[in-house]
Amino acid sequence: MSLLVISGAVIRMGGRTLLNEASLTIDPGRRIGLVGRNGAGKSTLLRAIAGEIAIDGGDIRLSSRARMATVRQEAPEGPASLLDTVLQGDPERLALLAEAQAAGPLRLAEVHDRLVTIGADSAPARAATILAGLGFDEAAQSRPVAEFSGGWRMRVALATALFANPDLLLLDEPTNHLDLEATMWLETWLARFPGAALVVSHDRGLLDRAVEAIAHLDKGKISLTPGGFDEFVRIRTERAMQQTRAAERVAVERAHIQSFIDRFRYKASKARQAQARIKALERLPRIESVIEDAPTRFDFPEPARMAPPILVLDRADIGYGTATVLRNVSLAVDMDDRIALLGANGNGKSTLAKLLAGRLAPLSGEVRRGPRLKVGYFAQHQTDELVAGENPIDHMARVLPNAVPAKLRGQLARFGLDADRAETPVANLSGGEKARLLLALATRDAPQLLILDEPTNHLDIDARDALVKALADFQGAVLLITHDPNLVELVADRLWLVGDGTVKPFDGDLDDYRALLTERARPAVKAGAVTRKDDRRERAEARLALAPIRKKAQDAEKRLAVLAAERVRIEAKLADPALYAPGRTADITDANARLGAIAKEAAVVEAAWLMAEEELEAAS
Repeated sequence: MSLLVISGAVIRMGGRTLLNEASLTIDPGRRIGLVGRNGAGKSTLLRAIAGEIAIDGGDIRLSSRARMATVRQEAPEGPASLLDTVLQGDPERLALLAEAQAAGPLRLAEVHDRLVTIGADSAPARAATILAGLGFDEAAQSRPVAEFSGGWRMRVALATALFANPDLLLLDEPTNHLDLEATMWLETWLARFPGAALVVSHDRGLLDRAVEAIAHLDKGKISLTPGGFDEFVRIRTERAMQQTRAAERVAVERAHIQSFIDRFRYKASKARQAQARIKALERLPRIESVIEDAPTRFDFPEPARMAPPILVLDRADIGYGTATVLRNVSLAVDMDDRIALLGANGNGKSTLAKLLAGRLAPLSGEVRRGPRLKVGYFAQHQTDELVAGENPIDHMARVLPNAVPAKLRGQLARFGLDADRAETPVANLSGGEKARLLLALATRDAPQLLILDEPTNHLDIDARDALVKALADFQGAVLLITHDPNLVELVADRLWLVGDGTVKPFDGDLDDYRALLTERARPAVKAGAVTRKDDRRERAEARLALAPIRKKAQDAEKRLAVLAAERVRIEAKLADPALYAPGRTADITDANARLGAIAKEAAVVEAAWLMAEEELEAAS
C-alpha cells in the first residue's frame, strides 16, 4: 500500500501555476530526492504535503495513521536544553509517559508495552546520537537552546525531525545550516533511514548517496527516475538526445512532403497525390525538440602569474582581541593550490580565511604576501553588506570607479547577471543572484588567490556545476570552505584540517576523512573484545596508512591535467596568426619556452605518478 499519493495536484501562487495536474506516489521506506529549477515549486509542494497550504485542485493523500515529520521553519527557542528540545519531537512517547503516571493496572500494562515497542528507554541515547552527529557535543546538549545562534538552533530543529522517526520525512535543503562534517553524517543517516523521505536539495552528493530515486518538477509536472542524481542526469540526457533525433527525423520527412505539395498542389495530374501528401503531413507526430534554458556559466578572470609562494604564514597566532582561535600556524600557498578546509564549524576555518583575505591581522607571527598579490574573498555574510536599493551595476561601479559601463556589465555577465538583472535592485534579487553578484565583486581585480566561504548556499544544481567548471579553468589558487562534499571532491587537491586550535595538512581524501569521523564517533569497546568494529577500524587504519601514497598519485594526476590544459592553451595561442605580428617575437619565444618546460615537468610528474601507482598496487 502506498504511503503518499499525489494525484493531479494543482497549485497556483501569485498568478503562477506551479503544479499543473502533477502526480507522484511514494511507497513505505522509499527515499526520493525532489529537484527542479529555483522557483519551480519544490518547497511549495512540501508545504502542501505537510498541510500548511491548500491545493487548488487534485488530491494529496497520506496513508491513515502514518506519521509525518518536517523541519519547523522557526528555530526553536527557550530555556529547555537541546536534548530535552529534541525529545519533544516524539509526542507519542511524551503522551504515554504522562499517561503512565495515572493509568490503572490494565491500561498501564498496555502503555508499558507500547513504550517498549517504540523504544522509549533508548530515546535519550538516540536523541544524543543525532545531536552529536549534527555537531553538538555532550556539554552543548545540556545547554539551553536560547544560548545558540539561529543557524545552530536550526540544526536542533533538524535533529527534532530526525528523532521523530516518522513514516514520512520531509526535508527542504537540510544541509543549508550544516558544515561538511554534519553533512556527511546526515548523508549516512538518511541512507540508513528505514522510513520514506522526500528531500529537496541542491547537494549532488546527498542526492547520489542518500536517495533511491529522483522526482523532477518541471513545467508543473513531476517525473520519477530511479537511482541517484548522476543516473537521473544520464537518463535525462539520453531521453533528450532521443527526442531531439526524433524531432529531426520528423522535420526532414515533413520538409520532404511539404516540398512535394508545394511543387504539385496546383497540377491537375498530381492533385490526388498532393492531397494524400497533405493528409500524411497532418498525421506526422509533432515532437517538441528539447530546448534547455540558457545554460548557466561562470567565468573567472585570468590572473597575472606570480612566483611561488604567493602567501606564507609563519608561526602565526590568529584570533580576536585577547581570544586566540588558532596557534602557531605555518603554511604556504602557491598559485596552483586547490585547498579545502576540513573541521567542524567553530574550529576557526572562517577565522583563517579572514586572515588570508587580509581582513584580520595576526595576533603574533608573520604573514608574507607576494608583491602585487590580489585576493578575492567571498563569504555569505557579505550579503548583509549589499545595499538593497541599489542594483548590481551600482555596486560594481563603486568598487571599479574608473571602469567604463561596458566593463562593469561584462564583469557581471561573467556570472550570469544579464542586462535585466544587472539593473534590478538587490532587494528584488534571489539568493542565488545575490551570490552571483558577490562572486562578481570578489573577482573584479582578477585575483591570484580566491577564497570561497560557503559559496554554494543559494546556488541551484546547475549553478553549482557552473562554479565547479569555472574553478577548474581558473588559473589561480583556491581556498574553499564548504559543506558540499561534491564540491570538495571535484575542486580540491589539498585538504587542511582545522581543529584543536591549529591547522595541519590532512594526508588522504574525503573518503579517508569520512572513515576518520566514523571511527571517532564509535564508542570504545572493552579491551580484548574482537568485534566487527575492530575489523572495520583496522581496515580504516590501513586505508589511512596508504593515504599519503594515494594523495601523491592523485596530486600527480591533477597536475598532469593542469599541464595538459596549459599546453593546449599555448598551442592554440601559437596557432593564432595575430601572435606573429611585428614586435611580438618575445611572446613567441616565451610561449615556446613554456611548452618545453611543460614537457619536462610532465615527464617528472608522470614518473612520480607511476611510482605511486606501483606502490599502491604492491600494497593491495
